[in-house]
Amino acid sequence: MKKQNEMTPEDNPKIRKSAFPPGTLLIVDDEPNVLSALRRLFRPHGYEILLAANGEEGLALLEGSVVDLVISDMRMPNMDGAEFLSQVARRWPDMVRILLTGQADLEATIKVVNEGDIYRYISKPWDDAELVATVQRGLELRYSELERRRLVKRIAQYNEELKTLNQRLAREVVARREEVAQSASFEEMSKQELKDSYLTAIPVFANLVDMREGACKGHGRRVAELARCIAEGMGLEPELVQDIYHAGLLHDAGKIGLPDPVVEKPFSALNSKERKQLEAHSVLGEAVLLALEPLHNAARLIRGHHESYNGTGYPDRLAGEKIPLGARILRVANDFDAVQVGHLVERTVSAVEARALLERHSGQIYDPEVAAVALEVLESEEGRFQVDVGQEIRVESGALREGMVLARQVVNPAGILLLPEGNPLTTAQIERLHEFERDAGRHFIYYVRREEEELPAR
Repeated sequence: MKKQNEMTPEDNPKIRKSAFPPGTLLIVDDEPNVLSALRRLFRPHGYEILLAANGEEGLALLEGSVVDLVISDMRMPNMDGAEFLSQVARRWPDMVRILLTGQADLEATIKVVNEGDIYRYISKPWDDAELVATVQRGLELRYSELERRRLVKRIAQYNEELKTLNQRLAREVVARREEVAQSASFEEMSKQELKDSYLTAIPVFANLVDMREGACKGHGRRVAELARCIAEGMGLEPELVQDIYHAGLLHDAGKIGLPDPVVEKPFSALNSKERKQLEAHSVLGEAVLLALEPLHNAARLIRGHHESYNGTGYPDRLAGEKIPLGARILRVANDFDAVQVGHLVERTVSAVEARALLERHSGQIYDPEVAAVALEVLESEEGRFQVDVGQEIRVESGALREGMVLARQVVNPAGILLLPEGNPLTTAQIERLHEFERDAGRHFIYYVRREEEELPAR
């Protein structure tokens, strides 16, 4: 075990200041010195810490306490860490679970991760800063999931409130028709009030969609901003510009109900079944907004934002001007951002390469007039729509080198974990990945942490 350092988030760049409360940790280990060391490590970070010497004590503590995250050693008498965390998963499925294990237990650990739904495993001896950062990320994941559930519940309540408002406004319109000779003007006013009320729900929906994007967070906002600039550059009416902007914010709303592997993989890496699932998201997105009458125009644009100018897109295989103009604008804005963050192909590209893609496919995938205005906007707004892809890079297996650290876990097509996130690659592991690709008959993309010298200056 490394020497204990009591560091604050400001002392080490691996540890960020979290926006969430510290929470309660349960640490289970049969070695008193390990329990003491971990208590000293986490105490300066504000966590409430509970300690247990074995699995039975740990379960008893969980019965009477509210715990956010549990850390358990793998090797313990009577009940090992795998069995203990398995019981925790069954009885408290929302609790974040971390396993401490030695290098000799790697194969057993991978089996436990696959079968026991464990958030992360940490090898002994651990790195203090890495362990603190892992716990912080795990708690942030838990709080984000709880917030997502709260938002979903709030949206359902909000829809009910909007329905009630709609009914009330409808009654008021009828009353005003009877009382005022110029009923048409009052009806129009009521519709505008209703539309304004519905539009207040858009930020809630947009935040929920944004949470689904993971590492590509902010995609909807960037697409909406670029689409609005293109629409304004084409001189479109303000109401249409607003519809396009709202459709940009919510264009991926249909992905909320899709499985994680389908959402997380680039389009080019999806199999035929997964592509079919993904291609349904534009129709699902339209259906979500059809319940909100003032957003019907935006819903129509969302349905068509993957149509291609030459008729090869989806879901309706529309071509040319049969595709709504707003949807043609969204297609350009969406692809420009998506190709930068790796949504389309199994690598990220620069903003310069993304602009070249728009120019190369103008008149084929993209409306040439829309593409031309988009290129003008991107030239005049240089840097505004460039995406920072973060602290990881994508590489093919031929570029893997010993010592590279995996930024994401490696799983086979069946979803079985092969190597965990944070694993420093060895020559033997790289060779096994080559064999895995030969058996699969295809190449895969791997995510590794960016070396410090490769990071751009800030």
